[in-house]
Parts: sequence; structure tokens; C-alpha cells
Amino acid sequence: MKVKFKYSLQSLFRNYYVYVLLWCVMLVDVTSQFNNMFSVQDPPDDPCYDERGEPKMCIPDFVNAAFGQEVVASSTCGSPPSRYCQSTREKDRVVRNCFICDAKHPKRMHPPSYLTDLNNANDLTCWMSNTYIQYPQNATLKLALNKKYELTYISLQFCSSRPESMGIYKSMDYGKTWIPFQYYSNSCKKMFGKSPKGVVSRSNEQEALCTEQYSSIEPLNGARVAFSTLEGRPSAYDFENNAILQDWVTATDIMIVFNRLNTYNDENEDDDGVRESYYYAMSDLAVGGRCKCNGHASKCVKNRAGQYVCECKHNTAGNDCEKCKPFHFDRPWARATSADANACVACNCNLHARRCRFNIGLYTLSGQKSGGVCVKCRHNTAGRNCHYCRQGYYRDPQKLITHRKACKACNCHPVGALGKICNQTSGQCPCKDGVIGRTCNRCHSDYDQTASLIQPCIKRPKTTPTVKPPKKDYSKCRKKQRRINLRKFCRRDYAIQANILSRKTVGEWVKYTINVISIYKRNSQQKRGETSLWVPKRDVKYKCPKLRLGRRYFLIGRQRKAYGKPGYIADKSTVVIRHRDRWHKRIKLFMRKERRGKCNSSDRRKRT
Repeated sequence: MKVKFKYSLQSLFRNYYVYVLLWCVMLVDVTSQFNNMFSVQDPPDDPCYDERGEPKMCIPDFVNAAFGQEVVASSTCGSPPSRYCQSTREKDRVVRNCFICDAKHPKRMHPPSYLTDLNNANDLTCWMSNTYIQYPQNATLKLALNKKYELTYISLQFCSSRPESMGIYKSMDYGKTWIPFQYYSNSCKKMFGKSPKGVVSRSNEQEALCTEQYSSIEPLNGARVAFSTLEGRPSAYDFENNAILQDWVTATDIMIVFNRLNTYNDENEDDDGVRESYYYAMSDLAVGGRCKCNGHASKCVKNRAGQYVCECKHNTAGNDCEKCKPFHFDRPWARATSADANACVACNCNLHARRCRFNIGLYTLSGQKSGGVCVKCRHNTAGRNCHYCRQGYYRDPQKLITHRKACKACNCHPVGALGKICNQTSGQCPCKDGVIGRTCNRCHSDYDQTASLIQPCIKRPKTTPTVKPPKKDYSKCRKKQRRINLRKFCRRDYAIQANILSRKTVGEWVKYTINVISIYKRNSQQKRGETSLWVPKRDVKYKCPKLRLGRRYFLIGRQRKAYGKPGYIADKSTVVIRHRDRWHKRIKLFMRKERRGKCNSSDRRKRT
């Protein structure tokens, strides 16, 4: 019996490939979902760096810095319980409804915490002072921001009528000192000594102004006062480059001082509830601004102590990113701008120091490129960047300067060396006479070692005598070369001052090319300039006269006509003196004496 299969072999292979294809599609889909799941978890790009990783200016988000912060009031109704009256206007008369303020009753309390909670128009909660606090008494509200902020505005929402006079103050040192921000009054001159028409110029951009707006008694409730910190300030459009305005908007604490109540001048009447209807009441205190991070952070976070601080980038540090973090002092700290992030730069200490400091002088000399100075270089290095070896060490050429063993000890021999300091490049120690070796640890081949600590090597005596020129002739030559008097001057044929330019051997003569600078003998026919000086070869061998190229000499000698050489002749009888000013003056004196006839006839005869 034949068994019939439901699917043919071809159909099975076809279905197999379909299943494989479906499996691959499902795998790709699952993989993409898996990758997408983790891509959602990837942290967003850091706003303090661009797409190339280069630093750029960044700022925290704009927030209501007052929200949830504690407000301290100098006066709050309800302790002990007291009565207050709310005024409303109905047609042409004021109607007062009276209530009880009780700090212990949840529905009758009006604490200052209501000022910074969530402001709900449908469920309005108000802080309220005691009734009738009139000038010269005042009521104050102090708000601690617990962090430096750069403020944009301060908004006050009243539950009562606005005060007749009040002031907004700021502190930059956490409440130790206070600086006026803005004044409000119906009589600015009388209350604060300021004109209500004051104008801010570039010379007084940190001056508080006084305005007579926002000081009327109407409306009796729901009025608002808003203060903009940069309004009317001339440099507001160049804020990021203006340090004065940056300081002006900076605050750690805000204080509102209520100086005088607004009244209908009926507080002295006998009507019941008149004085109890005059008080200060606010529903919301908002302070708009950003954490002050000087352009080096995009958010503020709580530190271990629970304080808000900037999450600093660009190698900066501090609660406000107001300084460079350790070891990043190669350039001075600066606030970031849209043109330059002014990131702090690490010092270059070649891995040999953990600390450095900033030097303004070096920074200026470098063209404002680098001012870091490494402190306490390690691994036997020294220098501003720990870039060379300290005394007693030299650089190992086989290692990079960043290697911890880049500097090797000189190890100069205590007896053979003149000191402990070697050449920092080659490591060669300064050796005593006859001592050789990098560390001066052995004697030269021509020296013998001794037991002396002062002269450990002495020169070995030579066995072969040296050939020297006749001592008598050499000494006479030197003696004649260096002496001159009037008698010798009179007996010689020429006296010149010349430079020795070159030397050439011509047969039995040595020809020197000289440049004649001065001629002192009046009967000399030579001219200044280049000419020849002929010296017998045998005299040159014994250095008579002794002439060196490139030097200047006084030459006083006889002209040997029998030789027939063009120029001058110099031999053992020629006086050769190295150029000195004192000889120039002396020869000039001889010239004057010769002109006056001081040379006698016998001296002149002996010339030839």
C-alpha cells in the first residue's frame, strides 16, 4: 500500500524558506525595539557642549525662585487671636465685613507660608499682618533663596489695597547686608529722598529708583506690583558683557519693607472697624530668575549638605561656578559668553605635579595664552611646567618627559668630579685635571692614579725629548717685539697700524695680506688699504714676529730694499705690538717729537 504525503518535498522547502524569512523579519523587529528601548534611556546631549564636544555657554532653566521657600514676617495676625475687617466698595460707599484671625485655627490662620505655596485663584490664601501698622512702624517680609540667583522680576499679589509706601531690597551675602532694589511711594521725595522722575544712566546703573505708580488705594483687593530688574537700564541689551548689571541682578535674599498704609484718612474716626480694616495682606510672592552659574552650568542640584549648587562644567567649581577647579589654572577664570565659553584649562605639568597656581605676569608675557605654574614638581623635575631635571639630575633620552623616571641621577664621583651637578643634557660631570668618564671615575691614559683626594690623577712624564727652537733667539725676538721707545721709532723706516687678513707661503717667504689703517712715519710712501707684508719663513717658524689672522697690530720696522718685495718687510728686528689704545697715544707722541726735531742725526743715520 502506498502512503500519500500531504505536502510534496518542493512545497516543504518553499514553506521552510518562508518561515526563515518570517523569523528574520521578527528578529529585526525585536532587535530594533530592543535598541529603541535603550535609546530612550540614553542621556540627552549636554547643553554646555556643542555637537563637536567644544564648550559653549549654558544657563539653568528660568524658575520661580521663591516657590516653596520659607518667608519670615515681622508681623502676622492671629497670635493672639484678633479681629480684622475686609473693605469692599458698593456704589459710593465702603462696606466692611469683619472676621477673626486665629493662628491656631486652620481656617482662620494667615501665615507667611501662603506667599510661596502654589497660587490657586479658586482657593486664594493670604498672609496678613496685624491691623493698623502705620508709619513710623513697618512690617517686613524676608525671603531666603538659599542660593545666588540672577533675578528678572519680583511680583507681589495683594489681598488688600497696595501700600502707600514700600521698598524692595536684596542681599548678596545671605542676609548680612541689604541693598535697595526699588521704592514705591505717593511721596518719593518725602519718604525716600528720591525724585519720582529719576532716570538711570550708564554711570548709575546700580541705583534704586522710586516711582509713584502702584501706590494708590484702589483697587481695595487683588492689586499687583511687578518690578523688572533690567527695565530702564541702558546696558540691558549687552548684559552678558556688563559686570555691573550682572552684579545688580544677583541676590540671595529678598526683603519687602512696608512703610506706610493706604487709608481714606478716616482712621481717627469713631466708627467701629475702621482701623481694623487697614493692614498688609498678600496672596503671592514670586521671584523670577535663574540660578547664578556664570554660564558654566545648565542646572542646579542639591549637594550632600542639602544646599542648591550649580552642576558646574567647563572645569569650573564653586557654588556658582565662580572659580576654576583645582589644577585648572592655566588661564584666569571668566564668565562664559555666547562668543567664548571661557572654559578653565588644566596646567601642563607633564604628569609630575598635582597642584599649580596662576601667574598674571607669565600670562601677560605669553600673549594671554598660558599662566599656570606647577607647584612642587615630583620625580626630580623642575621648572614652570616640570619640563626639565633639577640640579644633580639629567634627562634620560630614552624616555619621554612625562615618564616618572625621565630624570636620572648624575652620580658624579666624589673624588674625581669637581661637583655634584652634571650637564642636564648629556649627564657629563665636571672632572678634575686628568680625570675622564661621564661620572669622572677613571684617569686618562696619559695620567697615573694617586691616593690624593685633591689630585687623583697626575700626568705621566714623557720619555722622548721635544725639539724646541733656540731659546736665545726666541727670547730676544719676544723682547724686541714688545718694546718701543723714541730711539727705536726714529731709527725705523715705517710705522703703521694694520689688520692681518690672510696668509700665504711663497717660496722662502710667508706673504701676509694686511689692511693698513694708520701710517705714522711721515717719510713713508705707502697708502692706506690692502698691501703685502713679507716675513722670512724661518722667522715665522720661531714666531718672530708673532702674527695671528684677524688681529690688529702696530708694526714698526726697516724697509729692506734689497729684497725687492712690494709692500712691507718684517723680520726679527721689527717691533710688533698688539693693538692697544695706550700704544696709539704713545706713537702719536713720538710723531710729534720727531716733527720737533727730537730725533738726532745719529738716529736717522742708523736707519739704513
